[in-house]
Amino acid sequence: MPAADDAVQRRLVQVLFVGVFMAALDSAIVGPVLPALREAFGVDNRTAGLLTTVFSLSSLCSTALMAYFSDRHGRRPVYLASVVLFAIGSLCIAAAPSFDLLLLGRAIQGIGAGGIAPVASAVIGDVFTVERRGRILGLIGATHGMAFVLGPPLATVLTSTLGWRWLFLVNLPVALVVLCLGVRSLPRQHSVAAPGPIDLAGITVTLLFLLCLVLGISRLPDSATGMLLWPWFLAASGVLLVALVAIEKRQAQALIPIDLFANRQLAFAYALTLGVGFSMGGIVFLTSIATLAYGISVENAGLALLPLVLCSMVGSMAAGRLLNRLGARNMVIFGFGLLTLGYLQSAVPQTGFTAFVVASVLIGIGLGVVVSGALRTIAIDEAPPALRGTAQGLINIFNAVGTLLAVTCISAIADLDGGELTGFGHAYLAMGLSMLVMLLIAFGLKRKSTESVT
Repeated sequence: MPAADDAVQRRLVQVLFVGVFMAALDSAIVGPVLPALREAFGVDNRTAGLLTTVFSLSSLCSTALMAYFSDRHGRRPVYLASVVLFAIGSLCIAAAPSFDLLLLGRAIQGIGAGGIAPVASAVIGDVFTVERRGRILGLIGATHGMAFVLGPPLATVLTSTLGWRWLFLVNLPVALVVLCLGVRSLPRQHSVAAPGPIDLAGITVTLLFLLCLVLGISRLPDSATGMLLWPWFLAASGVLLVALVAIEKRQAQALIPIDLFANRQLAFAYALTLGVGFSMGGIVFLTSIATLAYGISVENAGLALLPLVLCSMVGSMAAGRLLNRLGARNMVIFGFGLLTLGYLQSAVPQTGFTAFVVASVLIGIGLGVVVSGALRTIAIDEAPPALRGTAQGLINIFNAVGTLLAVTCISAIADLDGGELTGFGHAYLAMGLSMLVMLLIAFGLKRKSTESVT
């Protein structure tokens, strides 16, 4: 590769990495800053939790839209627009005089964040050779581990010195740097296919489907009203899903091309991505085991996950380097194998704290491997070039839905047994078995993915 081309690609990697890291870091700092926000706006814990719910819902809904428009109009304008929206949302949060406007800013942030990761992955598929994709996707995948290592201490330092608003103001210069570098480095090519009519019906039904699905899984309306509403939302999401399939089959340029799911490898990849999200959601309650089983204080519970986070970051970068040599199938099998062992070990807290740390290491490495880019590589290789953005967007959607499902399922199983250690043991036994199912599905992947014809 000529030196000039290599320099351009290095700048491109920097633009993509910083943008994805900015969005990931913002998710990592919200938890530590919640007490300051509750005090500043005089809200209770449930109301403050809306910040996470609103962000998750808006980013989930925007992912499909941003990926769709990147396929139609090119990656460059959509990626830059996503960064601009994220910056506007950050400014709204930093300047918010009321909690309602804080929620509005968080929603705008979520819309921007929903477009950053899938479009960045699509750019990698468009620009980089097969030999370099694995390493770069592994680096992008490691951003979440880096964010969760750096986020809490950064939030603590800035909140205690300059105030919580600076946590969001720092996004502005970072976004400006991404925009300036992105204008110079992001590829200017447009979509492979000429844009046709916008799939308005598909967009509307997709957004309604995701809204009902998230509200049904999270049970947020039940908490807000005290009524049993989640079954109705899930039923509505089922009806909307049937309608969505019927609508998208008739669209020339569908928001969610149903033909993608006819590809066996893509169908397996999306099922496994759901499992990846499920494994990520399983991390949330490991701190509860640490406090209930080993006497770790609530204030220090987060430190119990430090080995997991560090191993996830290292595992992701290492898996990215090994991806081309070992193949996506072997990496996914290895990752889910470690997750199965780790979560099954977590289901037996009586074995002691050392065993808990070992389980955390296994989960961390396994999670780092499965998020490193193997499944995204399959989506890049198997999807038509004109649909790479959409294929990457679906990875994000399945991942987010899996995370929501895990949090709901673990809490529900644990609560059935009184919410104590025995309940969490049963919940993590179910987690381990679900990872075993994903491991078996992974054996259905091809031994070597084929490159899509470009």
